[in-house]
Amino acid sequence: MKITQSKAKKMMATIKIEVSETDYSEKVKDVLKRYRKDAVIPGFRKGKTPMSIIEKQYKTSVTVDEVNKLLQDSLYKHITDNKVKVLGSPMPLSDIDIDWKNHSDYVFEYEVGLAPELSIKISKKDKLNYYNIKADDKLINNYCDDIAKRYGKMSNPSESIEGDLVYCLIQELDSEGNIFNSGISNEATVSIDSIKDKKHKKKFLKIKPDDKLQINVKKVFTNATDLSAMLKLSQAELENLQNDLFQFTVIRINRLAPADLNKELFDKVYPEGKVKTLKEFKNRIKEEAEKSFEVESDRMLKNDVVLYLVDKIKFDLPDEFLMRWLVKSSEKPLTLDQVKVDYPQYSKSLKWQLIENKILEDNNVKINNEDLIDFTKKLVQRQMQQYGQTQTDDKQLSDIAENILKNEEERKKISNQLFDEKTLLIYKDLFKLNQKSISYDDFVKLATEK
Repeated sequence: MKITQSKAKKMMATIKIEVSETDYSEKVKDVLKRYRKDAVIPGFRKGKTPMSIIEKQYKTSVTVDEVNKLLQDSLYKHITDNKVKVLGSPMPLSDIDIDWKNHSDYVFEYEVGLAPELSIKISKKDKLNYYNIKADDKLINNYCDDIAKRYGKMSNPSESIEGDLVYCLIQELDSEGNIFNSGISNEATVSIDSIKDKKHKKKFLKIKPDDKLQINVKKVFTNATDLSAMLKLSQAELENLQNDLFQFTVIRINRLAPADLNKELFDKVYPEGKVKTLKEFKNRIKEEAEKSFEVESDRMLKNDVVLYLVDKIKFDLPDEFLMRWLVKSSEKPLTLDQVKVDYPQYSKSLKWQLIENKILEDNNVKINNEDLIDFTKKLVQRQMQQYGQTQTDDKQLSDIAENILKNEEERKKISNQLFDEKTLLIYKDLFKLNQKSISYDDFVKLATEK
């Protein structure tokens, strides 16, 4: 067998594979012998069928299979051994029919798209902003309010006010305003604050247990998902609902009284007892909030790195080859014109992939199984701590991590997370980062604009 590769032209090359009969004949014979051993053909005992009959029936198909196996093995061995950096996968140059019966030597040609040789230099002259998100007083106070509500107490007042939850018996009415005996009937909670229209909200204020209200549900409750849950209907049933008028009979009023921001609450939230004053409580919330925001800041940095480097590092791709390869490799039927529409975005994504791979290579970033297990253990431990389980045996953590990594999807997901973490450290080291303080609201606005 002879394999040759043409010189690159427009970032494409041709790999030519010449296959002779001696390259595959022994394997074909071995397969045919196995076929003969198991063949059951009328007129012959099992295993005694003449080889001439076996060859006549199976030799062509076996030859096709063995030559194709040989081609695939040889093609990818050539690419690996010669370190040919390909994009996409090799494509047969033509679909010419091969005369498998009358020929024994064959020539195959494959077209390959070649990846560019990249040189990536990042220095402190390359500047990016790193946004340190600060928790302002408004955000901290909102967090305090949420915590106070979470640890608050529920009461059942005699009359409703804004913010209350009204638990009602909801019954469908007929055209004359009477309860429809075979109609819809369900008990559900109405959140007064969820009613946006002031006129409709007013109907649920200053009401008492046993009060009855006639409500046009589609006018008052504009959120279809909430309304379907309230009436215990599917979305389709809600759309086909003929009667919009329902009677709401108040069963009870629920009011959540937020907990006081005092030592009792502080000890519940932080059981170690180190938080004693409201100022310390707010400082602790501020620290935790700003720590959690680092994930968002890192995500923004990664996004900015991608945009910066794709714009800075100019190189070509074998676009013509890649578009044809996308047409051929797509699971759904695609035309070249359809591919051309989305190709610019695909091209940017591929360019970034090549840039990042080169950065990983230059900085010797690798992940072995031990790295993956250690990283997974940290993820598991962090999740356990969120549920209050602070002490976990290392053997138990290792067993859990190894079990998680047996799932290929989870393994791939966690590997990507670890690669992101490692590359982020590289970007922070290579780029000059301008540290900028920003409020959470302004950061959200900036992220939305980007």
